[in-house]
Order: sequence, then C-alpha cells, then structure tokens
Amino acid sequence: MRQEQNNIFAGIDWILVLIYIILIGFGWLNIFAASKTEDNVEILDFSTKYGKQLIWIGLSIPLIIIILFFNSKFYEQFATILYLISIVSLVLLFPFGKEINGAKSWFNFGPMSLQPSEFVKAFTALAVAKLLSDRQYNFKLIKNQIKAFIIVFFPAFLIFLQPDAGSAVIYLSFFFVLNREGLTLNYIILGTTFIALFILTIFFGPKWMFISTFLFISMLVSYLLYRGGKLFLRFNWHKMLGIYLVVGVFIFGTSYTYENILASHQKDRFDILLGIKTDNRGIGYNSYQSELTISSGGFNGKGFLKGDLTQGDFVPEQHTDYIFSTVGEEWGFLGSSLVIILFMLLMYRIIYLAETHTNKFGRIYGYGLASILFFHVIVNIGMVIGLLPTVGIPLPFFSYGGSSLWGFTILLFIFIRLDAHKDYDL
Repeated sequence: MRQEQNNIFAGIDWILVLIYIILIGFGWLNIFAASKTEDNVEILDFSTKYGKQLIWIGLSIPLIIIILFFNSKFYEQFATILYLISIVSLVLLFPFGKEINGAKSWFNFGPMSLQPSEFVKAFTALAVAKLLSDRQYNFKLIKNQIKAFIIVFFPAFLIFLQPDAGSAVIYLSFFFVLNREGLTLNYIILGTTFIALFILTIFFGPKWMFISTFLFISMLVSYLLYRGGKLFLRFNWHKMLGIYLVVGVFIFGTSYTYENILASHQKDRFDILLGIKTDNRGIGYNSYQSELTISSGGFNGKGFLKGDLTQGDFVPEQHTDYIFSTVGEEWGFLGSSLVIILFMLLMYRIIYLAETHTNKFGRIYGYGLASILFFHVIVNIGMVIGLLPTVGIPLPFFSYGGSSLWGFTILLFIFIRLDAHKDYDL
C-alpha cells in the first residue's frame, strides 16, 4: 500500500485549483468595475471594496495552506466536532451578533465582520458525509433518514431565525446528496409539488386553488376506483382522506402565512416575480435595473470599465449579490456564458473526482460541495436575471465579501485535500 507523502501539495487536482483562480480573478475584476468611484484609482487602496476584497483573496492563501496541512482523515474523524462548533457559532449570534439589514447574521471583530452561515455549509457537508459513510448506517430506515434531515435542517432553521431565508434555502441542495446515496425520489417530487402549490396559491388565491385541486384529486381517485374497485377503496380510503386533508390544510395555511406572517417586502417580491404587480421604483427596483444592465451588454459587451449603468451605480449592491449584472453589461453574452461554463466545468470536475473515490466519505462530501455550488449559481443568476425572487445569495468566488470567499474556499479545498489522499492508506 502507498504511504502518504509529506508534501501538502502532492496529489492535488490542479485543474480545480486553476478554475478556482480564474473565477476569483475574474470575480475581482468585476468587483473592481462595480465599486470603482473615480477615474484615477489605486489598485492597492484598501479602503475601497475592491481593495478589501484583495485582502481577503490574499488571506485565502494561508487559509488554503492550513486546510491542506491537515491529514484528510482529520476531516473525517473531527467532522462531528466541527459541525457542533459551527452550530454553536450560529446560536451565539442571537445574543452577540451584529444586526445588518435586519438580520443578526454577523460577528463583528473590530474592522471586519464574519458571517458564520457561510462556513457552516462546509461543516454540514462534512457531518452528512460522516453519517452516511458509517458502515453501520442503513439509509433505507426511516429513523436514519430523520437523523440526516436533522443534521441538514437544524442549521438551516437557526439561519432562518436570524432571519436569513436566502442562506437557509441553500440547505435544500443536500437533497441531491441524499438522493445520490439512496433517498427515494418521492421526497423531491413531494417537495416540488408543495412548492408548486405554494406558488399557485399565491397567484390564484386559496379559494380557486382549493376547488381546482379538489377536482383534480377527485378525478384521480375516481380513476383509481375504476381500476381497483371496492377492494382498492377498502384498503386505501384513509390515504385518500389524508391527501384531501393535507392538501387543504397546506393551501389555506399558505394563504394565512402569506397574508399574515410574511413581511411586506417578502410578499412584494413574490408579487413582482409572479407578475401580480409591478414596482420598478420600489421593491422591484434592484431586479429591474439588474435586468436592464445585463440586457444592455448585448452579445460582446460594452468592454471592461465601459458599462455606463455599472459605472453610474444604477444597480444597488451590484458588487455583492448582483455582481453577475456587471458581467452581463461589460462582458456581454459571451462573458456571461464563459462564467457559467466555468462553473459547469468546476461542478463536473468535482463530481467526476468524487466518483473515483473508493472512500465513501470523500465521495459524499464531493457531492455535497457540487450541490451547494449548483444551488448558489442557479439561485443567484436566476435572481439577477429576474427568474427568481431576490433572496440575497452570493455568487461563489465572485461576489464581494470575505465570509463568502472564505466559506467557498474552505468547501472546495477540503475536497481537494480529500481527493489528493484518496489513493493513500491512512
């Protein structure tokens, strides 16, 4: 059996590292374009957004070295402890966190702030991989599935209470991991059905939605009775009654939640997304300006630092969640496609390497990483181009912010470390 080498860079996948460097470099160029305020600027002006991002990028280098320094077995053996520490960090936010934009999501350390939720994703992925890779763990048992759901959704619940619904939604990505490891598709189908019911109830109202759903279910039941006869009714009447009850409660519960629990700005975002109302000067201003900015770039783009809407600061928070609008304006369809292709290559490479792991822990973690990246990219770009409501999710390696950059760096380089040691007897 092969022995582990002392060189921390031995065996690492340089293709992943190269894509990481390209994404961060291109991301910084767009942060520079979106946050530049003067014609004559200093690249090393650390009082600016782009200057501060350079600091975070520079500090990522020792962070990467620390991650690679630890033996790959360290992450497997201490996955549970790291997960519990991350949960404690979320709990401590409630008494000690700094409130920004109405959410207690940050710890303030003098001149800098850190957002724990960006780091918890990596440790949740480790905990899920640790649980599912246990040889004594039978994922087909309902009680074991519940254990996995608790590990995934407990941090999501704490994040939701901050409140930061956008970051909490990302934890739905773990369903892809669980499905890869044997979770039935019924959960995903059921979840998709309820999401569709939620949206349709908002759009059509609870009364018409209940009537149409009741008729649809009744037609389906009538067909099943026709095929199965009285014997079917005898053994399944309680299930049919339960479906009517659950669907009815969900529809009217959705209506009550939407009208009485959701904040006004959250309701407005759904209304604008579904076309119920238009508000390009108020709550829908960000999305509207973002769509205008992207579409103005055309096929080739206006050129680096030549985007008049970006340079005119028409899109609020463009250097963070709306950074992709800068890509669309200054680099056009070609540049936007390149960014999407780079993310696709990154996720494909991760999944390809994950499938080569003989160690189940590494494979599951790899799928967790790919799923989180996929969700972030889809939701962020969908939000920027107006297909999804604004939820405040950063674009990996692109959006401004040290917590986001470090969080994704930790996620990626833990996998690179696990992959580098997959052939060694540890």
